[in-house]
Order: sequence, then C-alpha cells, then structure tokens
Amino acid sequence: MQLVLNGKKMTCPCDHLEDLKAAYGSGQEITIVNGFATTENLALKEGDEIYFIPKDRLPPKEALEGMMCSRHTPKVHQKVSAGRVAICGLGGLGSNAAVYLARTGVGHLHLIDFDTVDASNLNRQSYMVRDLGQRKTDALARQIADINPFIDVRTDFVRLTEDNVPTILKDDQVICEAFDNPDAKTMLVHTVLEQCPDKYIVSASGMAGYGDSNAIETKKITSHFYICGDQTRNAKPGRGLMAPRVAICAGHEANLILKLLVDVL
Repeated sequence: MQLVLNGKKMTCPCDHLEDLKAAYGSGQEITIVNGFATTENLALKEGDEIYFIPKDRLPPKEALEGMMCSRHTPKVHQKVSAGRVAICGLGGLGSNAAVYLARTGVGHLHLIDFDTVDASNLNRQSYMVRDLGQRKTDALARQIADINPFIDVRTDFVRLTEDNVPTILKDDQVICEAFDNPDAKTMLVHTVLEQCPDKYIVSASGMAGYGDSNAIETKKITSHFYICGDQTRNAKPGRGLMAPRVAICAGHEANLILKLLVDVL
C-alpha cells in the first residue's frame, strides 16, 4: 500500500504500525498517524500519513500543521491559520490572549505595546524573569516562537492614538483591545468603530480580584463590537488584578476571536 512517512510517499510492506516502527523508527519517538499521536498498534490503511518524531525535537512544519488540522478539521484550521489578529496592549489580558491564539494556530498575530516588562507584571502576565527590562513586544514574540515558530508575528512598539490606529491596524481583521487604561480603551474602541467599520473589535472590562468566575461573560454590543468581563469589578486598592480571573477574561477574548475567524469572516 502507499503511505506518506515523514513527509515522503512510499510503498509500505507492513500491515501494522508496530511493524513500520520496527523498520523505520528508533523506538524513542512519538508516533503521529493522520494528525493524532498514538501508542496503539494500528492497522495501516492506504494513504495514511505517519510521522516518527523524536520527543526532544520540533516536528517539521507539515507535521505540526497536520496535527492542528486533524484536531480542528480542515475547514476550521484553514480559517484559523489565515486569521489576522491585532493584540493591542500586552499586559495580563493581551499577553495571555496572544498565547492562547498562538497555541490554537492563528497564522498572523500583530503585537502592539509601548511598555517594557517589569517585576510587577509577573503576577498575571505571560512573561518570565528573563524578560525583565525587555520590550513586551519582543518578549512575547520570542515566547510565541517557542510555542509555534511557523506563526507570522509582527510587532509595533508604539502608543496607539486616534491618528495612527487606522494605519497601524489596516491589515488586521480582528482587534483585541487589552489596555489597562480606561481612556485608552475608549479611544481604541471608538476609533476602530468610526474609522475602521469593517473590522471587529473585542474589548474587556471588569476582571479584577478573585472569585465570581461565572460573572465574566461575553456580550455583543453591536455587529462589530463585543465586550468580555463583568463590566463592574475594576481594579482598586484591595481588589487588584490576579492571574486566574484575568486569564479567564483573556480566554473569553481569545475564544470569541476564534469564533469570529471561523464563523463570521
């Protein structure tokens, strides 16, 4: 039968996976069959795609794409991998949302911030001690490259304003608003809705403290504008921004962005 082994077509003399591993594997790798990792001795079928990948190495691009595609289904993965998303603000919301989108395979991520990483960020943002003093755009881009080096990442170390938003965001389909500052949030939402009416914007408000996980919701405000959060629990003394609840809200933003990429755009 004809198989594809490690990206190359071959005529297979074996009937079962274990026989193929004995002939072509080392015994120390993970086995990917049609996009799924398996330890079973599966019966081989015509056209099966099989990769033997050492556990300490990154799979080749086609193998990683195949795994993502099999999990998402081809049509869904095609839309996700073609998606263009801007993350505006790379703090607790933005850095976590960007990582979730990268792990899901969004093909084009645009990271925008004008700040550097400091020790006060480590309690809730997706940075490490080694990132201290680095631009958030650079630190997060490196992290995404460690997750999936095949994602196209663009960075802008800049403060967004009413004047530059239309130019900087011109190539992005969905805008993730993830600023800490209320005035900056308002500016971005209003500017995108007024000057970039074809784009979708996903904003967030109210995710401070702990508890009340189910109070964080996703609400549709207009045809192109959504808000995630509880819209009431803003940060203040005694109710700071804590990782679990911030991450829940970031997850809402990322989840909605994926829905827009797959079901709307």
